[in-house]
Amino acid sequence: MEDVKKYTADNIQILEGLEAVRKRPGMYIGSTGERGLHHLVWEIVDNSIDEALAGYANEVNIEILPDNIIKVRDNGRGIPVDIHPKTGRPAVETILTTLHAGGKFDKGSYKVSGGLHGVGASVVNGLSLWYLVQIHKDGKIYEQKYERGIPAYDLREIGTTTETGTETTFLADPLIFTETTVYNYETLRNRVQQLAFLNKGIKLTLEDKRIEHPMKEEFHYEGGIVEYIQHLNQSKSKIHQDAIYIDKEQDGVTVEIALQYVDTYTPNIYSFTNNINTTEGGMHEDGFKLALTRVISKYADDNKLKKDDAISGEDTREGLTAIISVKHPEPQFEGQTKTKLGNPEVRAIASQITSEALERFLLENPNQAKLIVEKVISATRARVAARKAKELARRKSPLDALGFASKLADCRSKDPEKSEIYIVEGDSAGGSAKQGRDSEFQAIMPLRGKVLNVEKVRFDKMLNNKEIVNLIQAFGTGIGDEFDINKLRYHKIVIMTDADVDGAHIRTLLLTFLFRHFKPLIEHGYVYAAQPPLYKVSYGKNIQYAYSDEQLNTILASIEGKPSIQRYKGLGEMNYEQLWETTMDPAARTLLQIKLEDAIEADQVFSMLMGEEVEPRKEFIQKNAQYATDIDA
Repeated sequence: MEDVKKYTADNIQILEGLEAVRKRPGMYIGSTGERGLHHLVWEIVDNSIDEALAGYANEVNIEILPDNIIKVRDNGRGIPVDIHPKTGRPAVETILTTLHAGGKFDKGSYKVSGGLHGVGASVVNGLSLWYLVQIHKDGKIYEQKYERGIPAYDLREIGTTTETGTETTFLADPLIFTETTVYNYETLRNRVQQLAFLNKGIKLTLEDKRIEHPMKEEFHYEGGIVEYIQHLNQSKSKIHQDAIYIDKEQDGVTVEIALQYVDTYTPNIYSFTNNINTTEGGMHEDGFKLALTRVISKYADDNKLKKDDAISGEDTREGLTAIISVKHPEPQFEGQTKTKLGNPEVRAIASQITSEALERFLLENPNQAKLIVEKVISATRARVAARKAKELARRKSPLDALGFASKLADCRSKDPEKSEIYIVEGDSAGGSAKQGRDSEFQAIMPLRGKVLNVEKVRFDKMLNNKEIVNLIQAFGTGIGDEFDINKLRYHKIVIMTDADVDGAHIRTLLLTFLFRHFKPLIEHGYVYAAQPPLYKVSYGKNIQYAYSDEQLNTILASIEGKPSIQRYKGLGEMNYEQLWETTMDPAARTLLQIKLEDAIEADQVFSMLMGEEVEPRKEFIQKNAQYATDIDA
């Protein structure tokens, strides 16, 4: 009798564990919005990748089935099915119904494991309407289904097999994910491809079966992060053809690095720990940067390539694309979003491994070494010149700079949360915007002349451009190492351009500038694109505006008689009242918030659209032609 009581108590404890997940899902998956929904997939995929990293699997298949059901299958060992000594239930049931129960907490099972919390499958089970697990193991197929985290029936044998592995199928619970339960194929695709790059030799497939003609893509990179660098740099001119590759284990920590210099000026350094993108950097990134500066400076000195000015860390990173991937048995994450690696020992390990490998590469490849060092020395010279140019762009008050008063029509409010700035192309639209705005909280900055393509110019050259300097001064944050987001004067930066090809081009140029030099403004959600109407429909005394051809057809279908239709070619064709009504009035306007879901993907898109190489740009435009209308949204 006592056994039965004990079993019941255990059972209640298990339910309480997953009940906590359902009550506070954000604690476990970050949010119950689109990002949290996709996080469910990564928790299951991470488990399969861990099997592969441990040497037991080499294939992971992900399917999006009709009704947004997800199926993930690997060819690993299969989750254990024997009875767990503490719960008296099969191990798979214990893992799927208990928080923090799994092989990752036993050091012997997995050397390293992905996933940020190690909470894994039990959380996905708790947040699913239903969850089905099938295990191929020891010649048999086992199956168990759960409903909102509770077993629907006991684990059972359903057949025999010659394969091994785990297959997980689940449907996200609409009671939890109230915003959306629809998966974005591109979001899944980008991360699956990234996982394939970061884990060389593992084959990942992604299949979308929600559409009439299912789409299937396979990602398999024997070259791993070297192929990742080639992928990131495909639309850039390379300074040296071969990416430098470093791969070494020290004190149980594996450090894998690939780097290549390109003929641009912005550094793109991406770091990962156990496949997690450490967007805030951390010890592995610090160690790499220290070694890079030390080794290149020493090589320049030893070979008498340097002139007077000392090489700084900033100089050695100009135009550098680097991937730093660390596998650590016990990573410590810190920072605002828990994406900064905090293990202090990693700094010394990463620094030592980078130093040894980089010194060897430079000695063995003198021609490539010379090209790299020349690029760095050129950056040093430009930095010294930029220091002087920067003084001009340093902003004391919005009206300090000569001629600045006539450019910016500022708002009266000094509260950034209430203030917004409209960046408007052309003088005529600027004039209408100034007349039509609410000057209490809306500032207008008209652009005169072409916006500079910052992808192709160095920092000091950029600061000689009047339009760019005006924008920097208006924002008030400073730029480069002086940037301080707390000094931002407007929490809505609205790009307002014509709804035509030229307008789209200006918008992309502005977004490139913001992405390259003011990325935190996009990350904090402060950047928007205004949506001016395409048509004005007049009938009788009524006026309606259409923002797309579909909307125009809907309006025309709903009215009788012959209306008058005006097609707006540009903002300048609207008088100030129409501009206010359609595009600037907070009660009626449509603003598209510019989101940065994936900085690495965004970097590639901007490089393709704005860089030197024509072929990748053509490919990108052809592939995305159907999305061309909202390419920047």
